[in-house]
Amino acid sequence: MSLSTLLQRFTEPETLKMAKLGRELRAKGIDVIDLSLGEPDFDTPEHIKQAAIKAVNDNWSHYTPVPGYLELREAVCTKLKRDNNLDYKPEHIVVSTGAKQSLANTILALVDDDDEVVIPTPYWVTYSELVKIARGKVVEVRSKVEDGFKINAAQLEAVITPKTKAFLFSSPCNPSGAVYSREELAALVEVFKKYPQIYVIADEIYEYINYVGDHQSIAQFDEIKTAWYS
Repeated sequence: MSLSTLLQRFTEPETLKMAKLGRELRAKGIDVIDLSLGEPDFDTPEHIKQAAIKAVNDNWSHYTPVPGYLELREAVCTKLKRDNNLDYKPEHIVVSTGAKQSLANTILALVDDDDEVVIPTPYWVTYSELVKIARGKVVEVRSKVEDGFKINAAQLEAVITPKTKAFLFSSPCNPSGAVYSREELAALVEVFKKYPQIYVIADEIYEYINYVGDHQSIAQFDEIKTAWYS
């Protein structure tokens, strides 16, 4: 079988390889501590199961609008305002089937051939693979353990070039657990203000899974929102 050049650029993420190996070892009776997939060690809570069953029984099972049901997008806006003090409208929200799809859609919508995407290390291995699929170039910025695995404004600005299209990061970070403070994010924002052509892609899926307890979203800084969000 001859696969497309697009697919050939993509390699199986290390996390999936680790998960597969873990399953194989467990099948042999070996006790394995699996640190691969970011999955909780409990089943889906009962109230969520019942809500899903009710939705099916109520016939919420047809094709949805591309960005998601209006009621759902309104609920997302309510959550963002309540939990993060962020003001968004339903037309600013797109619902997907998961973080990976959201990131893939965003990167494919923004990144062209040879566009550069800056990613602080360490990072979720899928980030770089998605950039490769979009024919972009990954520019890694290495963080240090003594800095809490976080980069600073000087490190960020040092790697920005005319080809820089996006900055992709997570806070809380998978896999380091690093959480950027408001002051640290503000310093990065000061750099982005100089380069309005750069899109900031913030993966904040782990906002409640951290040991700091005070999650700060980079979306709180109006200076880096595009006119589309105004």
